[in-house]
Amino acid sequence: MAEHTSSSITIEAAPADVMGVIADFARYPEWTGEVKEAEVLATDAEGRAERVRLLLDAGAIKDDHTLAYTWTGGNEVSWTLVKSQMLRALDGSYSLAPLDGGRTEVTYRLTVDVKIPMLGMIKRKAEKVIIDRALAGLKKRVESHPSQPKG
Repeated sequence: MAEHTSSSITIEAAPADVMGVIADFARYPEWTGEVKEAEVLATDAEGRAERVRLLLDAGAIKDDHTLAYTWTGGNEVSWTLVKSQMLRALDGSYSLAPLDGGRTEVTYRLTVDVKIPMLGMIKRKAEKVIIDRALAGLKKRVESHPSQPKG
């Protein structure tokens, strides 16, 4: 398996509120920047997304891909690439750890592998940019929309 990139951020909200935003794929275009469209293709017995189609426009990387999601308890979700035009792998996870004061530490891990040749250093920088933008967007979304109902 390729090396992964990871980063963490502290969000001023409870883990359940953070996971509520992460699990609300329909609203990703409102806060992620790169995701232009998100469509849940399949859900599990608890109604959580199992397969999601994402239309991505991240500058150099434009892709229409499908991810398979695995939910572990209420504080972790991971995904793997099922189908893509540009990517060979897109594996990642969000892990949430409750902190004192109703805050949450969110750790995002990501491994990206593209079908076109790319230097490892450039690939890791791209992973870092994706992670940093996603964490900043998640923090802003959760903290500006507290306890938003799922919909």
